[in-house]
Amino acid sequence: MNYATIKTTDVANGPGIRVSLFVSGCEHYCDQCFNAEAWDFDFGTPYSTETEDEILALLAPDYIRGLSLLGGEPLHPRNQRALLPLLQRVKQRYPEKSIWCYTGYLLEDLLAGAVGDLETAVSLLQHTDVLVDGKFIAARKDLTLRFRGSQNQRVLDMPATLASGTPTIWAEL
Repeated sequence: MNYATIKTTDVANGPGIRVSLFVSGCEHYCDQCFNAEAWDFDFGTPYSTETEDEILALLAPDYIRGLSLLGGEPLHPRNQRALLPLLQRVKQRYPEKSIWCYTGYLLEDLLAGAVGDLETAVSLLQHTDVLVDGKFIAARKDLTLRFRGSQNQRVLDMPATLASGTPTIWAEL
């Protein structure tokens, strides 16, 4: 897996000050995508254990609220296995910090095994606090929405969703 960039103090992709990892590779090709250069799986820098270590160090300060994963497409099958150890390490070292993941896939497709390996996808979701799902649709763009770009996208509370078996909107919207 490659990544496009790491933002060390991101305030746009989740609550508070966050570290954001923008992975490379996406096959959604959303019209008016804000990060189209990251559609290419070979764009950017190769992801490594050293990258994980850097992200963990960046998450250490108390003022950092958590990690956000964006892209590209973090949950593309080619990216899933590389990201799972990162999420596991973040939850182990910083259980008080939240993990947000932005994906063009729908939660229902991820849970049905329609996107990559079901076991890996479920494990990623179990380590995610908030999932913003659904493709960006330019015709449904709404700049007044919090933490998403188009009206079709959902901001899901993953622990509540997985516990109830029903998509649950994040309460802080």
